[in-house]
Amino acid sequence: MRFAINHITAPKLTLDEFFAMANALSLKEVEIRNDLPDTVGTMRPEAVREAAERAGLTIISINALYPFNVWSGTLPGRAVALADYAAASGAKALVMCPLNEGTAVSSSDLVAALKAMRPILADRGLTGLVEPLGFPVSSLRTKREAIEAIDSAGGDDVYRLVHDTFHHHIAGEAEFFPERTGLVHISGVSDRTVMADEMLDSHRVLVDAKDRLENISQIEALIAGGFKGPYSFEPFAAEIHALANAKAAVRDSMAYIEASI
Repeated sequence: MRFAINHITAPKLTLDEFFAMANALSLKEVEIRNDLPDTVGTMRPEAVREAAERAGLTIISINALYPFNVWSGTLPGRAVALADYAAASGAKALVMCPLNEGTAVSSSDLVAALKAMRPILADRGLTGLVEPLGFPVSSLRTKREAIEAIDSAGGDDVYRLVHDTFHHHIAGEAEFFPERTGLVHISGVSDRTVMADEMLDSHRVLVDAKDRLENISQIEALIAGGFKGPYSFEPFAAEIHALANAKAAVRDSMAYIEASI
């Protein structure tokens, strides 16, 4: 398994501490964020690059450009600024998340946004990682819709999908697109009382034997389809963020997944 780790897994750690945790887990790839924790807003990109180089780590992506599919107002300027930061920090990609507020966004606006973002990414040698969000209020719930829009925008050269096991499950998706996938986000839900359409980021924990999202079967399907990219831990639950030893918990989850596939 090619595991990676998102800084949301242990958001109380400084960047250097987070990178040290990745090293202790023998991981080579990490994701940084511009929300929680806000590395982008608090560190110079050159300092991030230097820290990653010292730790011998590759920054897969920055999470996230939001809402990428509403190309108006401040978004174009924010997109350029975040892409500049990614390039200067050594990040390989930007995660791009759609509007998730119960407001529909037309397919034509989605395609227009992808067309507008394409040269910004291409000029900086970045990949755009489009992440459909499975929530009922999301304006882009499925990977099929994302692929159709990417193809309509002529963007297959710069765009890849994020397959998020949580969002795949709550959207009720059955299709896998391993050949179009650049990154997999993994998290589990163990709460037996919550229905799929009620699941929130706050329910997302590390994957273990109590998982309801069928992470193992999703990973097996991606492997069978030829996906060879990273599987990055992305738990949002407060109980994970409060762990005294997040490193040990992630190691246990890695061991469980590897033993199960």
